[in-house]
Amino acid sequence: MNVSPQSESQSNSQSESQPNSQPPMQILVVDDTPDSLRLLVSILSERGYKVRAAPSGRLALSAAQVLPPDLILLDINMPEMDGYEVCRQFKASPQTSQIPVIFLSAWSELFDKVRAFSAGGVDYITKPFQVEEILARIQTHLTLRSLQKTLHQKNETLSQTLTQLQQTQTQLIQAEKMAALGQLVANVAHEINTPLGAVRSSAEIVSQFLTQLEPLILSLHGLTPDQQQLFFTLLQRSIEAMPQLAQFSSREKRQFKRQLMQALAARNLTDADVMADTLVDIGLYDASEAILDQLTSAESRRLLEMLYQLASLHKSTRTIISATDRASQIVLALKRYVYQEASGSKTETDVIEGIETALTLHFNQLRGGISVQRQYGEFPPILAYPDELIQLWSNLISNALQGMDYRGCLTIRVESTAAQLQVQIQDSGKGIPTALQTRIFEPFFTTKAKGEGSGLGLSIVKKIVERHAGSIQLTSQPGQTVFSVLLPIAAPSSPNLVVPADPS
Repeated sequence: MNVSPQSESQSNSQSESQPNSQPPMQILVVDDTPDSLRLLVSILSERGYKVRAAPSGRLALSAAQVLPPDLILLDINMPEMDGYEVCRQFKASPQTSQIPVIFLSAWSELFDKVRAFSAGGVDYITKPFQVEEILARIQTHLTLRSLQKTLHQKNETLSQTLTQLQQTQTQLIQAEKMAALGQLVANVAHEINTPLGAVRSSAEIVSQFLTQLEPLILSLHGLTPDQQQLFFTLLQRSIEAMPQLAQFSSREKRQFKRQLMQALAARNLTDADVMADTLVDIGLYDASEAILDQLTSAESRRLLEMLYQLASLHKSTRTIISATDRASQIVLALKRYVYQEASGSKTETDVIEGIETALTLHFNQLRGGISVQRQYGEFPPILAYPDELIQLWSNLISNALQGMDYRGCLTIRVESTAAQLQVQIQDSGKGIPTALQTRIFEPFFTTKAKGEGSGLGLSIVKKIVERHAGSIQLTSQPGQTVFSVLLPIAAPSSPNLVVPADPS
């Protein structure tokens, strides 16, 4: 290896060493000429580098595998294995592929330089060289290598941080869902207990009246044909009137009773109030004058009592059916809410069915002082994640109810265009101040009192909408807040359609 006189004199001058706070950079020098090796090791060591020497390509490959250096100075013209082949093997090994290689050679032809860069070199220095030049190039590539390492470490750190954030976000969403589920379970427990109480009460009534059924049937034989005809006519009318009777308020029933009492009192009946109560209870609240005339005799009173017992049986069985249907709906809604689609794929989803499921889960909160206005049309299913949409509707409905303090009007509209399905959930609450509307979807931001909300509900709503490639908009003023969710309508592809398993 040749060094120019000027360069050799410059090499004796002192230059700054590497900062003591950092470990010395390691350089592997590969050259089969002992004098060249000693010279380079001496020059680089004086500048604070930790230098190792390898007199052949094979020894250099072994040394780099055991302890990879930060940079390699590589001669080309060596026996057994030239520098090009050594460089190629360095680049082929994952352990050394990222280490910069600077070629040192007396060969100065363009072909030699191109071949060196093709083998994986980052620089090419021709002999004889100036010391300051080689030191400057070494420092440049070590700086680049250091920056590359730092960037790689930062990328690794960012990747780990992103993974942790994604895991944390998933955990937060799950925690919010479980918190919402806890509230819903409390509502569901109340809702199930209510129909179960109705079932038990009605079953007791059925059991009680069934014990009296045999003498009741026998007593029918003592009635005249006209009385029997009246009995079965009134029984049929009572059965038909029961559904309508259930829709009347207590105030309306009291009004019917007063009208019947006046009509019966006009017929000089001393027990007009008892008879009026019985007639209203069995659904004959609009009994005609002709029927009232037939109920004035003692036999008719006995007939009316038998009619009351049979009508009560029908009413109780109807209550049992209705209560069990109600309990079944609540359980089904709860299953839909907690059901997770195992495949993680979109499926054909009925949006209105999901909204009704969410409404069912909030039934106990709705029936107090909330009027629900449904404005639905006929829409085909869309491709979506059904469990996530139910959570979306549930969060928006819960937010609307809280915004109204559980008193007011909840309006749900579902409309569509050629490309989108729009669902609007509107409440008549106090509204959201303009200054807060831009922050309403931020995680952990809440306008509720401390302890009443985590601030994740609307953030989760936004994430779910974005996961469906949709958008959500908010308009709010005192007396009217509207969340508009826009979801794309995509034609289902039959071959790739995923049919969800039965959540039961």
